[in-house]
Amino acid sequence: MTKLLKLEYYKNLNYRPFKIFTALYFVILIALLFIGLIDFDLFGGTINLKEEGIYNFPEIWNFTTWIVALLKIFLGLIIVFSICQEFSNRMFKQNTIDGLSRTEFINSKLLTISIFTIVSTVMVFAITMFLGYHYSKTTASEAVFREIFFIGNYFVKLFTFFCFLMFLSILLRKSVFVFLALFVFWIAEGILSAVEVFTKVKGLQGPQRNEVLQNDFFFTHLLPLESMSSLIPNPMMRLNMAKMMGMKYEFHYPTESMIACLVWCGIFIFGSYWILRKRDW
Repeated sequence: MTKLLKLEYYKNLNYRPFKIFTALYFVILIALLFIGLIDFDLFGGTINLKEEGIYNFPEIWNFTTWIVALLKIFLGLIIVFSICQEFSNRMFKQNTIDGLSRTEFINSKLLTISIFTIVSTVMVFAITMFLGYHYSKTTASEAVFREIFFIGNYFVKLFTFFCFLMFLSILLRKSVFVFLALFVFWIAEGILSAVEVFTKVKGLQGPQRNEVLQNDFFFTHLLPLESMSSLIPNPMMRLNMAKMMGMKYEFHYPTESMIACLVWCGIFIFGSYWILRKRDW
């Protein structure tokens, strides 16, 4: 493991996009988590997200992980660029000539992915605890740890997304094709999801329609991007203003989505290894 870690370190040390996007990600991450301390002018009024309850326990776990998860594409850029440059610069072929096996190559990339995921998760956890204990209306242990599972969901969501990008990078080898494929995949999942929802609610109205949307199982929720998204729901209905407008926040732990993400992780990792073995590089 130490050998693979050193190899990845020296590969990326002089790779400028790696350093730029890594620094950019963590700067924006910290800035976003403190966004609730800023007053926003909206529709002629002033809104302060801290006053709207985003830093209150237990809701803060949902808010911080959901907000930071929006930035995962920055770390994704690093993963894609670092893998694609292996093939464009013929480093992969040279490494295999020097004795690096395909399994070690995959393990080195998984090690990089794991480090990024762990560091990001630890930072989100630490800053969330700091903000919560400073600005939450309650710091009772029961409230503090009630929804801490969102941190675990964030870890799985991030790791699954990076494994997906690793798979696309090894499959397509060009960063522009990888992001194009990701965009097409996102659009395709959105269309499939819309079609499935329309099919299930067609002809239904009012309470029946809402009950189907809230309680029915949707197959598209098991697709890669959809299952990742389902791990951390949009928390905006937990804002005080949303509660005053009569909006209700309902959340049931997405066990199916968690299992789907873990299965997709295995598929992406095995698929990456299979492609490396089958192709003559």
